Amino acid sequence: MTRSEAEPSRGTILIVDDAMDMRVFLSALFRTHGYRTETCRDGSTGLAKAREIRPDLIVLDVMMPGSGGALMYKSLKTDGQLKRIPVIMLSAVGQHSFRHYLKMLNIKMVTPLPDPEEYLEKPPDARQLLDTATRLMALQKG
Repeated sequence: MTRSEAEPSRGTILIVDDAMDMRVFLSALFRTHGYRTETCRDGSTGLAKAREIRPDLIVLDVMMPGSGGALMYKSLKTDGQLKRIPVIMLSAVGQHSFRHYLKMLNIKMVTPLPDPEEYLEKPPDARQLLDTATRLMALQKG
């Protein structure tokens, strides 16, 4: 019997990253700690998957080609049914640069986007990422 058959899932995490090695790493990390995962390689597919499965948490790469992570984040946080899902942003771009980008994006918006619940630089520390995911999901469940 596998772990998923023996124990209930600790929650569902949607991983959206264009790098296959990062998707595989993150999925394996979360699955070995009892989470169910779904993966997508771009923002538009990720947004559709989020609407379909309503995950407990989203781990989102900022820099992706096409409909990137920042645009997906904007769509998530302006969607009445998805905006409460916590998001961990991952990127090789420093946190300061991302927050500046978000600030510039907010100038054009009537309702400013909130900062992500967490922002971690790549490559993420596995323990820090797990602890952050656990904390955010516990807060979400109240």
